[in-house]
Amino acid sequence: MQQIKLLSYNVQGGIYSRKYSDYVTNSWKHLLPHPERLVNLTRIAQLIQQFDVVGVQEVDAGSLRSANVDQIQYLARQAAFPYWYHQVNRDLGPFAQHSNGLLSRLRPGPVTEHKLPGLPGRGAVVAELPLADGGHLGVGIVHLALGWRARKRQLDYLAEVAQAHPLLVLMGDFNCDCDSRSLRAMVRRTGMQGLNRELKTFPSWRPRRTLDHILVSAPLRIVSAHVIDYPLSDHLPRSMTLALPVGRHFAEPAQLRGQAFNPVRKSDASPSRTRR
Repeated sequence: MQQIKLLSYNVQGGIYSRKYSDYVTNSWKHLLPHPERLVNLTRIAQLIQQFDVVGVQEVDAGSLRSANVDQIQYLARQAAFPYWYHQVNRDLGPFAQHSNGLLSRLRPGPVTEHKLPGLPGRGAVVAELPLADGGHLGVGIVHLALGWRARKRQLDYLAEVAQAHPLLVLMGDFNCDCDSRSLRAMVRRTGMQGLNRELKTFPSWRPRRTLDHILVSAPLRIVSAHVIDYPLSDHLPRSMTLALPVGRHFAEPAQLRGQAFNPVRKSDASPSRTRR
């Protein structure tokens, strides 16, 4: 297997947004449970089941507002992903568990959690997908800050993370457009590719801004990249089909037999959970 189908989606905790006024009228849904969440998550699961690796942002790892449902686990089970992982970035105890999530059909190797610079609550999680030659493809899920100063520091940090992974994907809600100086500086520094101002994702009901990105290392080849018209959140999902360099392939299950699934490394003291 040399190609992989990726999807990145800010699912807004399963809240369906149709217009700006929904931020006011639906604000209570960010705090309290509502049956609409599982309906939307089930529809999202129908979309993501066609992909190999999916990164989701603004998911809840199980709290009052999600009716104690771990939304990453729910998506994994509904879409038949054998491997899933969540990174809790803002732990509000029983009231909210703000998280990034990873779902994969390929068995990951080590997973590293990163606490991003700035105010607490922003993180990145990087999973290593083993290759047949002993290397790996790093897949990072990110959700960056709203403020440009904090976001610049976070992008600088991610540029350092990229140095540890010759083959790397960074995908998620970057909260900035392609013309962001900080984002473009990070892309120049790392040599990553994938910026495309035509792939607008926000707001989902009338997309005008490219806030969601999938960036990849230069040795990787972008076969196709799209925005999917699937407006269940306030963001639209981004997809990409990616090819490994010539002669490199993902490890087959037989090559990984006997290896532990997902040993976790943490670059910070935030909690982590690993599931199969």
